[in-house]
This record gives sequence, structure tokens and C-alpha cells, in this order.
Amino acid sequence: MGGFRTSGCIGLILVLICLPVSAGQKQVVLKVGDKAPLFNANDHLGNLWQSSKVLKSGQYLVVYFYPAAMTGGCTKQACAYRDSAAPLKEEGIHVVGVSGDSVKGLKYFRDEHGLNFPLLSDVNGYIAKLFGVPVRDGGSIKRTVQGEEVTLERSYTFARWTFIVDPSGKVIYKNTGVNAAQDTKTVIDFLTAHKSG
Repeated sequence: MGGFRTSGCIGLILVLICLPVSAGQKQVVLKVGDKAPLFNANDHLGNLWQSSKVLKSGQYLVVYFYPAAMTGGCTKQACAYRDSAAPLKEEGIHVVGVSGDSVKGLKYFRDEHGLNFPLLSDVNGYIAKLFGVPVRDGGSIKRTVQGEEVTLERSYTFARWTFIVDPSGKVIYKNTGVNAAQDTKTVIDFLTAHKSG
């Protein structure tokens, strides 16, 4: 009986020691040269999008994190990627935008601005944390979409960071000081130089 109590105490102590570690998840620092984490997420239509499929196709993957759909800087950034579809395709680049917005909010955003690449819903901040992107509390905004007022909810707000992952799965570019309007040009210029270098 005494042995059982001792085991129980040890088990309880282990639980108490482990809980704070998992609850306070350590901040990842993802650097150029590191292997990028593989991830899956629901896109703007609620379909499952998988990073492994893009990399297996031999494309470069641009993962850009942005604060909130349907806001000024984020709209400029998304529209610049939209308008550069041809050169991006020519360079073999697959673009995904990641935010804490709901699938529904992302569909509004994509439809309203005619975006032509996937937007991923990271409502629990999991992907942002995998990439080490700073995360803070979300919020909601009201916008008029096709003559109707809608509320866009996001669980988290992410810092505006951009990564490029090569087909082998390695991070070859990380920008933590992104200029929203210039992000696409910077990415294309970098990859053009990278491939010719």
C-alpha cells in the first residue's frame, strides 16, 4: 500500500512539473538554413491545404504571415501578389497567405479583391508559432462586402513576416521587416538572384 502511494506521488509531481512547460510553449526561432516545418491548414474554402504537396511538386513556397484580412496594408500586400501571378508562376513560386482570420473571413477577403492564391486560416496560431512569428490577441472589424456589412473575426493577430522555402524544404529567406506593398517584388528579386547565383 505504501509503495502505491509513493508511485502516485511521483506521478503527481511529474504532472505538475510538465504542465507549465507545455502550457508555456517555447518560442521557436526559425533561421535561414533551417528545415521548415510541414503544416496543414484549412484554406478560404475550408479545404485542407498541405505544404508537403507543394514542396513535392518542386515549387518554391512563399509563406507570408499578415495581421488581418480586409485591412489597408494586408490588402496592398495581397493585391500585389495577385497582380504578380505571371512572374511568380514563371519562377516556380507557390504563394500562401496565413492569418488568424476565420475561413469565412478569408473567403470574403479573397472574393472582394479577386485574389488568385490560397489564404490559410490559422485560428489557433499554431502555424505562426511553428515559424516563430510573434502572435498577439485578435479582434474583429466591420467591412462592407458586395453591399452588405459583415464582421470579420480573427482569433489572433500575427506580425507581418515572409518566408521562402525551397523544394528540399529548407528556409532560404526570412523577412521580419516586410514592406506590405513591396513584399512581392522583394520575393521575386530574391529568388531570381538566388537561382542565378
